[in-house]
Amino acid sequence: MKQISLVGLFLIFTMPVLAQWQTQFNDPNISFRGLCVVSEKIAWASGSKGSVLRTIDGTTWQQLPVAGAEKLDFRDIHAFNAQEAVVVSAGEATTGAAKVFKTNDGGKTWRLVFETTQKGVFFDGVDFWNKKEGIIFSDPVEGRWFLLQTHDGGNTWEKLIPETLPLCEDNEAAFAASGTSLVIAPQGKAFICTGGSTYARIFASADYGKNWTVSSTAIAANASTGLFGMHFWDAQHGFAVGGDYKQVNKAMSHTLYTQDGGKTWQEASQTNPAGLKEGVALWQKRILVAVGPSGTSKSSDWGQTWQAIDQSAFHAVGSKGNSVWAVGKGIIARLQSE
Repeated sequence: MKQISLVGLFLIFTMPVLAQWQTQFNDPNISFRGLCVVSEKIAWASGSKGSVLRTIDGTTWQQLPVAGAEKLDFRDIHAFNAQEAVVVSAGEATTGAAKVFKTNDGGKTWRLVFETTQKGVFFDGVDFWNKKEGIIFSDPVEGRWFLLQTHDGGNTWEKLIPETLPLCEDNEAAFAASGTSLVIAPQGKAFICTGGSTYARIFASADYGKNWTVSSTAIAANASTGLFGMHFWDAQHGFAVGGDYKQVNKAMSHTLYTQDGGKTWQEASQTNPAGLKEGVALWQKRILVAVGPSGTSKSSDWGQTWQAIDQSAFHAVGSKGNSVWAVGKGIIARLQSE
């Protein structure tokens, strides 16, 4: 493993930070995979059975059902504030499962803003650069990502046809596990991480999705293995995590970091606990928190070393300032300092 250069924003804090998860919502009938943290008190979550929930006080969660979506699996959600959010369902488009909804009134009502029955479409994630410009992506159709764009805050969507978009490799796709296989970064950057083929790759755009490049990584990939989630905290610095969803406790190379805006990616250390991690967030501007079915981990030195938080299994994690939430099978929890 290469040592991380401690320059710029990569500052080392050696004081240990103790933390534990506090459950705020529990329903074993719902599998949560979508999470968007708006502020230290406002967050939205989404999942199976057409489920959308929101907190506006950082503690209590309100269910906000989407009429007619009871059979949909909302794998990702993006919220602008306590009132406006866009939620995306994953599933085969030919079965009516590829839909996008938006609310402008805090989830009291939802409007269907996009749907398609095109064969091969399977939505994996949504993200926004700002209040107006956003992007949705699907597994490849005819060898290339199926991309949607909006310029009006998600009220309308149209197919994005980039000037350059590299072909996906055979069996290459993204894992709709945490809503973070697609992430954006400042200055119009967007990233998609993959699995399914021989090695995980990362697609990158620096112009709001108009053009794309792709780089290979050292992370092994196959039908169940690859990169699952990413997080950028500024235009230059980001982190990616992954593993094998069929062997969630398997120790393997599964973490990467970048210090040059995604141009190059280097391997970081295995997490503790080892195994599949599907999401990663930055807590208090200095502590990486990685979650997955194998347990939750934290690092105060940008992935050089990790400490176990506990064995709690989550799919997605998000943060703002001192607030960190994670979601998983039937559970929404908040990370509390001890």
